[in-house]
Amino acid sequence: MRKTKILAFVMAGGEGSRLHPLTALRSKPSVPFGGRYRIVDFVLSNLINSRINSVYLLVQYKSQSLIDHIRRAWVLSPILPDQFVTVVPPQMREGPEWFQGTADAVCQNLNLIRQHNPELVAVFGADHIYRMDVWQMARFHLEREADITVAALPVPLSEAPAFGVIATEADGRVRAFQEKPPQPAPMPSDPTRAYASMGNYLFDAKVLVWALQEAHRRGEHDFGRHVLPRLMDSHRLFAYDFTTNLVPGIKPYEEPAYWRDLGTIEAYFAAHQDVLGLSPRFNAFNPEWPIYSSNYQGPVARIIGGSIENSILAAGTLINGASVRNSVIRREVVLEPDVELEDCIIMDYVVIKRGSRLRRVIVDRYNTIEAGSRIGYDPEADRRRHHVTPSGITVVAAGTSGMAGLSYVEGHI
Repeated sequence: MRKTKILAFVMAGGEGSRLHPLTALRSKPSVPFGGRYRIVDFVLSNLINSRINSVYLLVQYKSQSLIDHIRRAWVLSPILPDQFVTVVPPQMREGPEWFQGTADAVCQNLNLIRQHNPELVAVFGADHIYRMDVWQMARFHLEREADITVAALPVPLSEAPAFGVIATEADGRVRAFQEKPPQPAPMPSDPTRAYASMGNYLFDAKVLVWALQEAHRRGEHDFGRHVLPRLMDSHRLFAYDFTTNLVPGIKPYEEPAYWRDLGTIEAYFAAHQDVLGLSPRFNAFNPEWPIYSSNYQGPVARIIGGSIENSILAAGTLINGASVRNSVIRREVVLEPDVELEDCIIMDYVVIKRGSRLRRVIVDRYNTIEAGSRIGYDPEADRRRHHVTPSGITVVAAGTSGMAGLSYVEGHI
């Protein structure tokens, strides 16, 4: 089983318009998450932990931040030709168009499939927080002699209309695809839940090449909307139940089959709350299935004084007499005396000056919050300067200064 050759394409071109302003200067997969990660690190870690080491990232919108991150964090052994994580922009081999959809993105890179000659091709999204052993999905695929396998997450029927839903037979064979249906088809084994598509696909390589050539001839661009529904009657399509995927090192208190699509500011904010606490829903620390990211070489965090409760502090951070509660503080952040943060996400290289109060605020990188600021207490006042979501989360867009926190504060302790 482990010798089956798998080539992976990661769809990392997402514009992420619903995550604006966090995506004003970067693509959705490169948005920071937690104390040290980017969203894209989760799918890449799943692939590498699954010993799938041949990975192409298909990028498109505002890709420079993602390209820089991959260059710094994801260099595999250059000696072994089948171990690589490589960024691929639109090739435009047949015209000036960018990727028109998921199927078109892979179709523009059929030469890479022919070059590597894999048995299976994994096409995965880059926008989700989860852990998954992809080889368990591959075993399911091979045992059923499937042509295509779609990863599926059971969700309550009441939530299913927000997803693409997969209707299956009892053995997992796909019989219909429903796009955000008002009346989703329930799972055969559980009438209270439905299978939601996770946007992760596993293809027999020869079937994929043929299907993409046919899709190109027909002018079809997307797997979920076009290619898979058309192949359903002529090929063997199966849904893989994600809840059966067993990753080592998961703690009993974690949410089984944790998976989040960070499509909105609210979802992004809630997922950060899920990594906090003594018994988090998703524990980012798992030595048996680590999440890899950049090898930051800066100093450890320093706490001169203050109060820290249920929070994450990244490397290089300096806390000097501040109060921090239920918050994620990324690297090289400076909190001056009498600063109070509650339910906040503070990204890299931010300085929050003396006496400021922030509540339910996301501060993007390279910002200086001036002394005595109040953010998150008066929605109308916040809207005049920042983005405020319907649920009241305030987002301070990325600054333009490259001043790192520690370089600022060394003379001010």
